Amino acid sequence: MDTSLRSSGGISRHILSDPTMLSLLFSNLLTIYLAVSQDWSLITIMWVYWFQSVTIGFFNFIRILTLKDFSTDGFKVNNRSVEATKKTKISTAIFFAFHYGFFHFVYAIFLVSFSFSGLLESSGQSANGFGDAAYVLLTSAVFFVNHLHSFLYNRGRDAGKQNIGRVMFFPYARIIPMHLTIIFGMLLGKGAIVLFLTLKTLADMIMHVLEHN
Repeated sequence: MDTSLRSSGGISRHILSDPTMLSLLFSNLLTIYLAVSQDWSLITIMWVYWFQSVTIGFFNFIRILTLKDFSTDGFKVNNRSVEATKKTKISTAIFFAFHYGFFHFVYAIFLVSFSFSGLLESSGQSANGFGDAAYVLLTSAVFFVNHLHSFLYNRGRDAGKQNIGRVMFFPYARIIPMHLTIIFGMLLGKGAIVLFLTLKTLADMIMHVLEHN
């Protein structure tokens, strides 16, 4: 882990020195504020972070395709080592898009089912399709702008030689804890969701730092 994260105040220094961290923090705090003030249903919250996950995958796909200098150490395809060629880069990006996309496609099927069945609606709320669609679109757009800003801002930092296998798998390490945190928060009920969304925000920021260091 980055040594600056081990020291007290390490996260604070990263927040203050990295504008993309500030925008990521703003995106999460805005989501938490709207979730509380507008009494979002749990399904609405899940849709918001589903869209954030898709956004992360989209920019990672672009990131793989735009790698200029990369290594393939420890990276194998069909149990065979591969060379750091343009063909490897393109095939890796396509595989990632298919695998990551399929994961979120299945995830979306469950969310659609829950949306129309009302299983994850909070008490007193009726099932309303995709929940508060306007809020979902608003916060999803905010997250998209944040990740676009991060992608453009960190292109120089990410320009050094990177391992293509790590770049491909890192989004999974970032989103799986994020969604597990949200799911466990939901299992404990609406009252615990603020705590778990706060933990999600912290984990999101830590993984952002690790991804670009």
